[in-house]
Amino acid sequence: MQIDSLVALDRQHLIHPLVNYRAHEQRGVTILESGHGAYLKDAQGNELLDAFSGLWCVNVGYGQQSIVQAAAEQMAKLPYATGYFHFGSEPAIRLAARLVELAPPSLRHVYFTLGGSDADDSAIRFITHYFNSTGRPQKKQFISLERGYHGSSSQGSGLTALSVFHNNFDVPLRNQHKIPSPYPYRNPVGSDPEAIIRASVEALRSKVQELGAENVAAFFCEPIQGSGGVIVPPKGWLKAMRMACRELGILFVVDEVITAFGRTGPMFACEAEGVEPDLMTIAKGLTAAYAPMGAVLMSDEVYAGIADGMATGVPVGHGYTYSAHPVSAAIGLEVLRLYTEGGLLANGIAQAPHFEEGLRSLLSHPLVGEARSRGLLGALELVSDKSSKERFSPSLKLHERITEVAYRNKVVFRAFGDNILGFAPALCYTAADFELLFARLKKTLDEVLAQPEVRAAVKQ
Repeated sequence: MQIDSLVALDRQHLIHPLVNYRAHEQRGVTILESGHGAYLKDAQGNELLDAFSGLWCVNVGYGQQSIVQAAAEQMAKLPYATGYFHFGSEPAIRLAARLVELAPPSLRHVYFTLGGSDADDSAIRFITHYFNSTGRPQKKQFISLERGYHGSSSQGSGLTALSVFHNNFDVPLRNQHKIPSPYPYRNPVGSDPEAIIRASVEALRSKVQELGAENVAAFFCEPIQGSGGVIVPPKGWLKAMRMACRELGILFVVDEVITAFGRTGPMFACEAEGVEPDLMTIAKGLTAAYAPMGAVLMSDEVYAGIADGMATGVPVGHGYTYSAHPVSAAIGLEVLRLYTEGGLLANGIAQAPHFEEGLRSLLSHPLVGEARSRGLLGALELVSDKSSKERFSPSLKLHERITEVAYRNKVVFRAFGDNILGFAPALCYTAADFELLFARLKKTLDEVLAQPEVRAAVKQ
């Protein structure tokens, strides 16, 4: 079809996530046509360097033929197998076992979902079932972090702490509570790592005390807050929060939808601090987005509590038609092979210093207040005044200006509304790819700074 026809059909029929519907109708869609390695090509033929791995997810890069082959072979052999009625398929069984081999030792059981949002929603349902099954039905309160993101499902969006996901959706629910983000760049206690960790632990203790420990079910957190602005807590923060949850008698749920599968260095971010959660949610890099799939990993204790709480013959009433889909599972197995035997995990670790160095090199730019990263997950925070960390006025719409100029310069990343630029390059990036990324990024920042309205807003 002609591009104009596709744009018109999109305007008329396709609902896009996280856009203003009327603004999208006016703007029109940007059609992506193909991808290879770290690069995308749009329908106009522009080759774009993808510095965001699609949506934090195409960790292996585009066009990995071994994944395409694994999917095609499984689709030809068995395109679907239900997980209901005690049925299953080889790829799903093998993938569950492989994930347990790789995951923190506390996690022994796997429930497959279609993505991250329904993984978090499933975790909430499993936790609720667990406490009801073990005779503690009053434990219904959930705690998460400000600036946190746990999907946009009916319940997960309430654990999420970003207002755009709450507007007109009647969330958060009354049993969903927040404590402050660790956020080193803007933490009231300052930037000292130990002070930040102590403040977070104390905030959790205070919230649990306020609600009553006997009423609190779980604490959800991301090892690094992704959609909240790539907030990188101090090392030791995750372990301290794990220990606090254990002492308080509440479940510790780690949302690794973004941070898993080499994104921060190791296979799972938990590994870096030896953290063993009660439940963990994953998606994105599990299949590198070549097909939809997510999962909830849970401990023996939680699994047994649910299993033993049901009368003989009564099923646990939670399921999805496409849970443990054999094609997605076959893709997941090949993606895991590429991370390990294929060397992508090692390449990501080897390239991380180039990424960190490139981000930090932009600290001298007049627009940049902070550079932060861990592994291949990072951000630049833009400010109008470096000394006071004052943000740009929303009326300037700086993030829209940056997105537009960046696309013109053939680089794609995430420009958040509060002028944090998020980056998640694929694990296949080379040193040359990073050199090109930071050349195009600096050019973008320079061109945006040259706009009179932006220049006038910067305080020297």
